[in-house]
Amino acid sequence: MVSAAPDDLRARRRDLLAHQEVLRHLMADGSVLPLRFGALASDEQQIRDTLEENANTYHQRLQALAGCTDYLLKGPYEEAALLRQILQDTTEARQLNEESRRTGDPNLKMRLGELVAREVQAREQATAAQAIEALRPFARAVHENEARGEDFLSASFLVEEDRREEFTAAGQELAERWGEDCRLRLHGPLPPYTFVQEP
Repeated sequence: MVSAAPDDLRARRRDLLAHQEVLRHLMADGSVLPLRFGALASDEQQIRDTLEENANTYHQRLQALAGCTDYLLKGPYEEAALLRQILQDTTEARQLNEESRRTGDPNLKMRLGELVAREVQAREQATAAQAIEALRPFARAVHENEARGEDFLSASFLVEEDRREEFTAAGQELAERWGEDCRLRLHGPLPPYTFVQEP
């Protein structure tokens, strides 16, 4: 979808939703190479030139992505539950916690904080790897994204149409198995933004 852009263009939620809706309709008719909302060109001729110059590349990518959509897996840990797990499973953390409460020693609190931070990072990395490996068999390709905000996990999966039900069922089973302590969210089907570029 192309339109004229005012000089003071600012993306509003309704604009982004409209862009997503157009892509959703296009996906119903076949594969798409999505362009993120707000991409600008100096004029229509630049758009035509770009399409013509890259026609072969775009055609190859369309073929490579034919029948596939993108699913995005994200998830945060419930912080209190994760801290409980660490204190329950790690003898050193439990001892430092008890000693620091009893003595109020700031050095012990600092050591406990450093230990917990290392444990949180290690557990988040291990859990993210487990989630990705559990869903990898159902996807043609996987891309690990940079997790943001509270999420420790962000991964995109390129899923073929005839495997979507298997993939979403596996994602649901994984979320149920891990419960509320690790709230996995699966978004999709989405346009394959992550996989537009050649690997």
